[in-house]
Amino acid sequence: MYILNALYIAVAVICEYNLPYIATHCYTPQHTATHCNTLQHTATYYSTQQHTATHCNILQHTATHCNAVQRTATHYSILKHTATHCNSLQHTTTHCNTLQHTATHCNTLQHTATHYNTLQHTTTHCNTLQHTATHCNTLQHTATHCNTLQHTAE
Repeated sequence: MYILNALYIAVAVICEYNLPYIATHCYTPQHTATHCNTLQHTATYYSTQQHTATHCNILQHTATHCNAVQRTATHYSILKHTATHCNSLQHTTTHCNTLQHTATHCNTLQHTATHYNTLQHTTTHCNTLQHTATHCNTLQHTATHCNTLQHTAE
């Protein structure tokens, strides 16, 4: 409405300070009506433009929010994917620790088995030596008897 009044005043000022012909023409009802229609059309046009600009601002604001939400969703997906990998790695690490612990036990058992095999081998030798010593004792005892018998027989 303010724009209409301002334009009407501007037309009146222009018409008033121009040639008398223009001044006469400017004040005819038809000319005034034409200017009023033009001014009303212009005001409607600017009102529509302002309304459209408001809608554009709202749409731009909405688009900004949509982009932010989309970025957040992308970050969430990445974090979720990363968390899955972290859980898998943690699970794998637990298995690795268990395997490492088991490997340590296996090494200890292998070392013990090596000592056991050595002990078993030594025990076999000891048993053989003991058996030989028993035979030696028997032979020595027999030799003593033989010496006694031989000495008696003389």
